[in-house]
Amino acid sequence: MTKGLFISLEGPDGAGKTTVLQQLLPHLQAYGREVITTREPGGVAIAEEIRNVILNPEHTAMDDKTELLLFIAARRQHLKERILPPLEAGSILLVDRFIDSSVAYQGFGRGLSVEDINWLNQYATDGLKPDLTLYFDIDAEEGLARIARNADRDVDRLDMEKADMHRRVRQGYLTILEQEPERLVKIDASQPIEAVVADALAVIKERLFS
Repeated sequence: MTKGLFISLEGPDGAGKTTVLQQLLPHLQAYGREVITTREPGGVAIAEEIRNVILNPEHTAMDDKTELLLFIAARRQHLKERILPPLEAGSILLVDRFIDSSVAYQGFGRGLSVEDINWLNQYATDGLKPDLTLYFDIDAEEGLARIARNADRDVDRLDMEKADMHRRVRQGYLTILEQEPERLVKIDASQPIEAVVADALAVIKERLFS
């Protein structure tokens, strides 16, 4: 059994969840517990190497199942090195993407079997799920427009997908939200960043610290 608190942040590209994660950090540190932040794919050396392969914009020939299996492999290594140790130590863990991303992107986005993806997620994580998942919701077009306006962001292979793909991804997240309302909470990511952070913090306090 884990003793820490596991919070994942999910959303379509351009939803701003990475920025929100960084702004949540000092608020959660105020509770007096160690707060660890990490990301998927990546977070540890081996998984970061896999991330570079997945997101390299030159890898346009990558098969959809290859992409999925690379994500799963990175997830397993990340779990063993970066997720389980702080949870077992009682820390608060904030993860930028986790199992739901595979369902949304490779399942709904790519059209692969959601049943197979759920099995692979179960296998890779030994059934571990976050205590709370914050889903940052935004229209696909607005998310892509934000990416285009952000000159500091490197455009990766998934960013280059057409809007139809990103719309399917969003629908995937909304479907997961309907299926697991006890774990996922939707945050309106179209608001100013201050409002998004405030909403996210309110949900965390209500669900995990009340």
